[in-house]
Amino acid sequence: MYKMIAIYKKPADAEAFDQWYKNHTEIAKTIPLVKEFRFTKVTGGPRGASDLHFIAELVFASKEDFKTAMSSPENMAAGKDAFSNYKDIVSVHFAEEEIVKA
Repeated sequence: MYKMIAIYKKPADAEAFDQWYKNHTEIAKTIPLVKEFRFTKVTGGPRGASDLHFIAELVFASKEDFKTAMSSPENMAAGKDAFSNYKDIVSVHFAEEEIVKA
């Protein structure tokens, strides 16, 4: 599977961020061909607090679906929303996932 992963560092106002993200999710839901959304709220790390706040993953069934979605106007709108509001704390990554059963 292919993914777009957005990693957000701790915002200055976590409550405002969380409210904004609820609205941002509605924009992201319009991106075509997303198989599933995965949202992770970071609660800490091995040494206690983490500098990360939130991780969002958009999962795609194939590389072709991923490429189509990434070039869509809906994805451009979602990216514009994220970077116009939280460019200083977000990093975006593209990944190919391999699952190994335990």
